[in-house]
Amino acid sequence: MIRFVYIIVGMAVLLLSSGIASGFERFPPPDFESGYEQPSPTTPNPRQDIYEYIDAFVLLAVLSLASYLVLRKRRRRLIFVLSILSLFYFGFWREGCVCPIGAIQNVALSIFDSDYAVPITVMIFFLLPLVFTLFFGRIFCAAVCPLGAIQDVVLLRPTSVPEWLESGLRLFAYVYLAAAVLFAATGSAFIICRYDPFISFFRLSGDFNMLILGVCFLFVGMFIGRPYCRFACPYGIIMRQLSRISKWRVAITPDDCIKCRLCEDSCPFGAIRAPTEDWSPQDYNKNKKLLVVLILLLPVLVFSCGWIGFALRPVTSRMHATVRLADGIYLEETGQAQETTDTSSAFRATGKEVQDLYAEALDIQAEFGLGGWIFGGFVGLVIALKLIVLSLRRQRTDYEAGRAGCLACGRCFEYCPKEHTKRKLAKETIDKS
Repeated sequence: MIRFVYIIVGMAVLLLSSGIASGFERFPPPDFESGYEQPSPTTPNPRQDIYEYIDAFVLLAVLSLASYLVLRKRRRRLIFVLSILSLFYFGFWREGCVCPIGAIQNVALSIFDSDYAVPITVMIFFLLPLVFTLFFGRIFCAAVCPLGAIQDVVLLRPTSVPEWLESGLRLFAYVYLAAAVLFAATGSAFIICRYDPFISFFRLSGDFNMLILGVCFLFVGMFIGRPYCRFACPYGIIMRQLSRISKWRVAITPDDCIKCRLCEDSCPFGAIRAPTEDWSPQDYNKNKKLLVVLILLLPVLVFSCGWIGFALRPVTSRMHATVRLADGIYLEETGQAQETTDTSSAFRATGKEVQDLYAEALDIQAEFGLGGWIFGGFVGLVIALKLIVLSLRRQRTDYEAGRAGCLACGRCFEYCPKEHTKRKLAKETIDKS
C-alpha cells in the first residue's frame, strides 16, 4: 500500500508542476551592444540545467526511502546514514540550492507578481516534501534536509528545553516566515537565502557574518537538538501544521506502552508527550474562564499586532531598493548628505524626475502598509492560538510522539524495550522458518 502511495505522490507532483513555467525570465533578454553586462537580479536565479531535474528525482527517491526506513524498518542507524548522504548530496555537492526552505519565497513572489514564473524544479522542491509530510509525517526533516543533518552531526550532550520556553522561542519562526513572505511578495529581498546560516559551510565561501551565525547555531546545536529547525526554520512551521493531519506517523511502541520513559529521555527535540494520569473532566471546567478570556483576547491581539506591522512600514519598506534610493536622494536634495552615491548618480543619469521616484517610493510604502497589517495580524493570531493551546490539556494514556514536533529521527525506536522484544521475536520466527 505504501509503495503504491509513493508512486501516486510522485505522479501527482509532477503533473501539478507541469503547467508551471520553466524559467525565471518569461521573455529572453534583449540583445545589447558588446561589452554590456546584465546586472545581477535582486532574487537568486537557480541553475536551470539537467542537474536540477536529477535533483528532483533524487529528492523523490530519498523521501520514499526515508518513509520506508522510518515507518517500516524503524532503524535509527539507517535513518542517520541516509541523512548523512543527503547532507553531502543536497548540501555540499549541490551547495544547498535548490532547497524547499528558500522556495517559499519563489512561490510567494509568483503569487503577487504576475510577471514572475516559478521554475518547475523549484515548485517540485517546495511541494514534494509537503505532500510526503501530509502522508507520512516529517520525513523530510528526518533524513533529507541537509540543514537538519548538519545539526544532528554535532549534537553531543542534548539538553531538554521546557515546553513553555520552546513554544515561545518557536514564535520567531512564525515571524521569520511572515517576514520572508512579505519581502518576497513586494519584490524586496529573499531573506531566507540571504540569511541562511549554513550556506557558507555548503559552498565553502560566502559572507563572514553568515559564517559566524552558522558557527553559533552549530555550537548551540551541540547541546540543544536542532535549534534552527525548531526555533527558526520557516518551512518547518508549514510542515508542523501538515504533520498534525498526516495519514501515517511515528508510533513509539509496537504494542502496549510500559511507561519506562526511555523514549522521553532519548528524544533531544522534546517531542515525546507524557501520559496525563492526573487528567480528569474537571480540568476543562477549571480552564473555562481562562479559555473564554483568551478567545476574547484573540481579536485584540490580531488587531494590535496588525497595527504594529502597519506602523513599521517606514522601516520595513527600506528593504526595497527603490525606497532606499528615494531616501538617499532626499537626503542629498535637502543637504543632509554631503556626498552622492553610485546609486544616486546612476539614477540622475537616467534623467528621471525626482518627484516620480518619490511617488513610486510612496506607492511601495503603501504596499508595505497593507502587507504590515497582514504580517502583524498573522503573528497576533499565532500568539493567541498558542496561548489557547497551552491552556488546554488532552488526555493521554501512553507516551506518544507529538504529531507536530516529532522529526521522525527514530531515536525512540532504539530505546523502547517493546521494540527490541518485537525485533527479537521477528528474528526468531525467521530463524525457525
